[in-house]
Amino acid sequence: MTGSTLPIRRAVVALTVSSALLVGGTACSGNDTTKAKAKASASVAADVAEPSPTSSAEKQKFAKTRFVTNAGLAAGATYQWIVKPYRKGKFKKGAHGRKLALVKAGVAGAFAYNRLKAAVKNAKGDPLLSKAVAPLTAGIEKLKDLPSKLRKGDGTDGAVNSFDDVINSVKDAGKSAGAEVKDKVPSTKELTSGS
Repeated sequence: MTGSTLPIRRAVVALTVSSALLVGGTACSGNDTTKAKAKASASVAADVAEPSPTSSAEKQKFAKTRFVTNAGLAAGATYQWIVKPYRKGKFKKGAHGRKLALVKAGVAGAFAYNRLKAAVKNAKGDPLLSKAVAPLTAGIEKLKDLPSKLRKGDGTDGAVNSFDDVINSVKDAGKSAGAEVKDKVPSTKELTSGS
């Protein structure tokens, strides 16, 4: 489907839905079920009007954009709450604020794992990106248990290095496929909600 037929198709659908609402509304005005149907039809019309990728080129562009966003959030969370505090010595026994730093690192690790899994799923929408990211799935899967180790303070050196290595590999894979990933530190709300 070409880009020029999409607006015409939307206009025809909107006109059809509007006509149905007008005819239905005048035939049964005051009826509660008609009002509910009108709301549902209006909702359908609103859904039709929202843009969605139609060509494979658009789908690939959306896949890359989503990949970059999710991988960037994972990278930002990893750097901000795992790598940076680790380098400052916050995870060492006896360090001031160690317990809080480890809890934040655990939450950030779970968030980063979640976003990396989403990024891999996004990458499947673009053949080149999918091929570049495919070898990293095993490494990403190994991160699954590391957030709990970070929270407990167990094996922090290995956990931090694993997260850092995987993030750098994902960035390299994205760059090789034309989807450069830049760190994007998530908000506290994003971090705690996991998305």
